[in-house]
Amino acid sequence: MDPTKYQHSLDNTTFLRIRKWYLLALAGIALTIIIAQILIQIHLNSQLNDSRVINVAGRQRAYSQKLAKEALLIKDGYPGGNIATIVPELQKTLTVWKSSHRALQEGSDTLNLPVEEHVEILALFKKLEPYHEAMVGAAETLIASFNDQRLNQDQLAVLTNSILKNESRFLQVMDTIVNQYDKRSKAKLENLKRKEYLLLAISLCILLLEIAFIFRPLSIQIRKTIASLMQSRAESERQAMETQRLFIEKEKSLKELQELNFVIDNAALFASVRHDGSVVFISKKFLDLLNIKSGDLNRPLSEILTTDEGQQQYLKKVLRNNRKNVIRTEEIRITTVSGENHWLDMSIVPMHPSSEQQSVLILCSDITERKRNALKLEQLKLQNFEERMLQKRIQASQIVESQEEERKRIAKDIHDGIGQMLTALKFNIESIDLENKVKAAEKIDYLKALASDLIKGVRTATFNLTPPELSDHGIFPALQKMTVELSKLTGKNILFENKTEGPIRFDSLAETNIYRVTQEAVNNAIKYADANYILVTINYSEGILSVVIDDDGKGFDTSVVNRPPQNNSEGGMGLFFMKERISYINGRLFITSEPGKGTRVTINYNTEQNELIKT
Repeated sequence: MDPTKYQHSLDNTTFLRIRKWYLLALAGIALTIIIAQILIQIHLNSQLNDSRVINVAGRQRAYSQKLAKEALLIKDGYPGGNIATIVPELQKTLTVWKSSHRALQEGSDTLNLPVEEHVEILALFKKLEPYHEAMVGAAETLIASFNDQRLNQDQLAVLTNSILKNESRFLQVMDTIVNQYDKRSKAKLENLKRKEYLLLAISLCILLLEIAFIFRPLSIQIRKTIASLMQSRAESERQAMETQRLFIEKEKSLKELQELNFVIDNAALFASVRHDGSVVFISKKFLDLLNIKSGDLNRPLSEILTTDEGQQQYLKKVLRNNRKNVIRTEEIRITTVSGENHWLDMSIVPMHPSSEQQSVLILCSDITERKRNALKLEQLKLQNFEERMLQKRIQASQIVESQEEERKRIAKDIHDGIGQMLTALKFNIESIDLENKVKAAEKIDYLKALASDLIKGVRTATFNLTPPELSDHGIFPALQKMTVELSKLTGKNILFENKTEGPIRFDSLAETNIYRVTQEAVNNAIKYADANYILVTINYSEGILSVVIDDDGKGFDTSVVNRPPQNNSEGGMGLFFMKERISYINGRLFITSEPGKGTRVTINYNTEQNELIKT
């Protein structure tokens, strides 16, 4: 456009006047924005301080509860419990709690807290101070007494009750303080909102005046000039974009064609054949796989792919299949000219299904490695199955052998003990002479003692088989009776500790297996570990039934636990049966031992997976 025409169409004087007012309006808007930002930044800094204060104040509530909880843990765990780790944690909690309490009132550079100057909040802190000091004093006394080993149960109860008594009052006042902080923060926010509304109104007024007296006259004056310029520019840009689009599409098509050719030739097993089986095109990678050159393609594809005549006949039959609109997939084994065998996953795609003289597209994947891996996997599965069956046969043989040994032991106990006493009872009854009353009375007294011993032997034998307490009263009385009887029979110090509350019954199968595993562990400690002290502890907590057997015996190398049992010596089969029994009820068995340091056997059973019956 001619510059002189542009200058005559736009009044320079009006433009300069409008520009002056426009700059003044922009300065007013900029001023309001700057003032608003200053106010927002001031409020954000204040809000950040308030948030830190509220956060620390809220944390004080949590720390007061943590302090009470740790004091209760020390009380519940004393004496004898593991409270040595709780006392340092209580000291740490108390230190943070005290420092935060002072920082909320006096400020802290470390916590980025300002000095509190609000009268109502300081009054609340003054009200809070007695409860805080009482809890601090009780906690410090508790820690000092523990460190000086002067702590006793009565003093611990008094200190803990003092902490708990003042904690609730501390929390009530602390809640009021937090609410006061929140109220103060909200008041600041409301004040900022009022100022922001005022600045927003001023900015809107400036914008309305600017629109009415600046933008509207200016837009009317430049509209016609800009319209013609924009029309010419739009047309030019449209033509340029169309030209650019066509160029980009051309370049993109060329690039895609080049990439496709490269992929087909170098990365894919690809071939195109005519209806008579002759090759139209075959990729370079296909030629490399078949180990042939491009000059040897004057043969049918079936003869190029394989040298085996049977495979060639099958491929000819597949390629001659004239089913239209059908994509056929085959897994075919081929033999190359170099004698290598390959497996191909071949897809045969008709290219011109409407023509009788159709051509065919062959897409292949080399699955030789997959076939080899599948064969190896089958061999490994077969080998693993045979090993497992051999292991099961060995285990079954060992179980039968162990059961036979147990039958022999029971028969020997009955023959040597009960059988001998029955024989003696029979002979003594036959030898009673009623005419000799003195000797007859002596015989009767002896027969009474012998009958008592016989009854005791029968009870011992039946107890070893299935204790009546187990079915009548459950696992707890059965284990207690077992430890008492074994202690009497062996002279060992065998103790039972029940940490459960009240009688509890579990699934009968689980009770039987847990009892047998515990019995086996105690017998192992007596027979093989040569233990003098055995402790059986039972506990039930959070759905887990736990039985722990500790002994002071000679211990053993726990690596034998993971080995398959070879014989029934030294508890080898016993450990195997213990693991099998616990595994049968979906429980867990842990054995911890070192030579010369005793043994611990732990049985854990999850009762939440079974029906729990309380009596």
